Parts: sequence; C-alpha cells; structure tokens
Amino acid sequence: MEEQEKKGFVVRDRRKVSLDGLDDDGKKEEAQEEKSSQASAQQAPRDAAGEGSSQAASEAHRYPEVTFSTFVFSLSSSALVHLGEVPDPATNKVEKDLSLAKQIIDTLAMLEEKTRGNLERDEQQLLQTVLYDLRLRFVKQSTS
Repeated sequence: MEEQEKKGFVVRDRRKVSLDGLDDDGKKEEAQEEKSSQASAQQAPRDAAGEGSSQAASEAHRYPEVTFSTFVFSLSSSALVHLGEVPDPATNKVEKDLSLAKQIIDTLAMLEEKTRGNLERDEQQLLQTVLYDLRLRFVKQSTS
C-alpha cells in the first residue's frame, strides 16, 4: 500500500538549454522562421504595389493613432451612442441603452482612479472633462 502512495509521475525537461536560452536546433529553427518572415515582408510591398496599394494606404489612414486620448474619446463616443445623443454608426439609428452607457461611464471613472498620478496634465484634464459631461448627460437622460 505504501508503494502505491509513493507512485506518481515525474516530469523531466529534456530540452537542451544554452546560455542564451536556445539549443542549436532552436537557433536553426529561429533563423529559418526569421528568413521566412523577412521574405514574406519583402513580398508584401511587391503585392501592395499592384492593385491594393491605394487600398492599403487608405486603410492605414482610416483609424487614428491609438493614444490615451483617442481611447478616452472612443469610450466617450460609445457612451454618447448608448445615451441616445448620437446615432449608432452601424445602424444610423438613435437608440438608448442607459445601462450600457452607465457601464462605460463607470469604466472611465475606474480608469481615472487607476491612472491617477500617471497621466500627463492634458490627459487628466480630458478624462475629467469627458466624465463630467457624460455624467451630466446620463442624469439628464435618466430623469427624462
């Protein structure tokens, strides 16, 4: 019975590790992957030079750079849609969903709390202004 209790399984790591964390086979595989990724990266500009180059250029300019401010504006826009202040961009209809609007406002409030002391002055002011405006709009929509 004691012998059965002592039985279990043993995990052995049989990988060979060098000082930089890769064995010779791993280095070879990594080098091959790097070569193939470089080849595909070189192929992409050639493909884009044809019919898709203008499409690729327009796709690159479709979305703004992701910054803290654009993130706050994105959340704010979503809250405005759910407050019924602006039409939904997907359907072009104005619809209210106050519970979703409240969730987004609460998310922005949490973001303000968690980033306190880590934001630039302009970012902090933007977040405070957006929160103030959204809260006022929420109260207005909730009481009407």
